[in-house]
Amino acid sequence: MKSNIIIKEYSPSYKELWNDFVLSRSDSSLYQLIEWKEVIEKTYNHKTFYTMAVDQNGRIKGVLPLVQIKSFIFGHKLISLPYFDMGGILADNKNAFQKLTEYALEKLRSLNAQSLELRQIRSSDFINEKKPDENLKNGFYTSDVAENKAVMRLNLPENSEELFNSYKSKFRNDIKKPFRNALEFKIGGRELLNDFYHIFSVNMRDLGSPVHSLRLFENIFSSFQDKAHIGAVYKDNKPVAAIFTIGFRDILANPWASSLREYKSLNVNIFQYWKMLEYGCDYKYKIFDFGRSAPEDSTFKFKKKWGAVPYPLFWENFSIKYKENISEKSKFSKFIKYWQKTPVFITKTVGPPIRKNIGL
Repeated sequence: MKSNIIIKEYSPSYKELWNDFVLSRSDSSLYQLIEWKEVIEKTYNHKTFYTMAVDQNGRIKGVLPLVQIKSFIFGHKLISLPYFDMGGILADNKNAFQKLTEYALEKLRSLNAQSLELRQIRSSDFINEKKPDENLKNGFYTSDVAENKAVMRLNLPENSEELFNSYKSKFRNDIKKPFRNALEFKIGGRELLNDFYHIFSVNMRDLGSPVHSLRLFENIFSSFQDKAHIGAVYKDNKPVAAIFTIGFRDILANPWASSLREYKSLNVNIFQYWKMLEYGCDYKYKIFDFGRSAPEDSTFKFKKKWGAVPYPLFWENFSIKYKENISEKSKFSKFIKYWQKTPVFITKTVGPPIRKNIGL
C-alpha cells in the first residue's frame, strides 16, 4: 500500500528537517543541502523552486532543489543544480521520487521552459531507459546529456603517510619535487579568498570561460562557515595556485582548483592537491571528491593518478520538443577564442553577468 505523499514548497521552518533528511541518506550529495538555495539566490538572483515530498505524518520523504535560469542568449532552463556536478531528486521511496518528478515536469510545462535537467549521481528507476527520439509515457523527450561524465572520488586511508606510500615511486617523486622548490602552502578561509579568486579568474580566462562572481564564494563562506576552506600555494609570497573545498559528512569535496600556467614546471598543482589530501586524512575524511571529468580530458588522467575512481553521472534532460543535445561550450567556440585574449581585469567585471546564465 502506497503512503500518502503530498508535495510541499520549502519554507524556512523546514530548514533543519530538510538538511537532516539529506544528511541521513547515503546517496545524497553536498549540493542537495538547503544552503545552496540562499547562495544561488543571493549571488545571481535566480528564482528557485525547492520542494519536498512529505508523508501524512509530516515527515520528509524526498527533496528537490530546482533553479530557473532564464536568459535571452542561453535560453530558459530548469536545472537541479546549476554550476555543480550533482543535485537532482533525493527520495527514500519510488512514490516520493515519482511525485517530485511529476512536479518538476509540470513546472517545465507551466513555465514554458525549454528544458528540465536533473543531475543525478545514479540513474533513477522511475525514468525508463529510452532512446533520445522516443517519448516518455508523460509525453516528454529525454536524453542523458552527460553520459560520458563521471565524478572522481578517492577513498582516503587513516593517514597521509599510508596514502603517500600507496603511490608508485615516480609519482612519489612528483609529490616530493615541489618541496624542493621553496613553495609555501596556507590553508584558511575567507582571508585567502582574494588570492584564490585572482588565480581562478586567470585560469577561467585562459580556458575561455566567463568567471563566477566573487560574491558566489563570499556567500558560500557565509552559508557553510567552518566547512569551507581554501588552500593556497605561494612562491616568493606570490599566490600561484589555489584550491577550494567544502566538507560534507565524511566527504571533502573540491569544486574548484586553479594554478598559474607559468608555474607548471614547479608542480604547484600537484603540491596543492597533496597538501589538501593530507588535510583530508588529518581531519578524518573518508573520501576526497575531485569533481567532474570526462575520460578523454587531461583532468581525468590527473585525478586517476591520485587513485581516484570514476562514478558515472546521469544528467537527465527533459523537453517538450525533441532537440539535438548541443553543449553550451560547443555553441560558443568563437566566443571562447576571443575571451582567452581578454585582459583578466575586464573578465572579472564582464564575466559574472554572463556566467550566471551558464548552467555548467
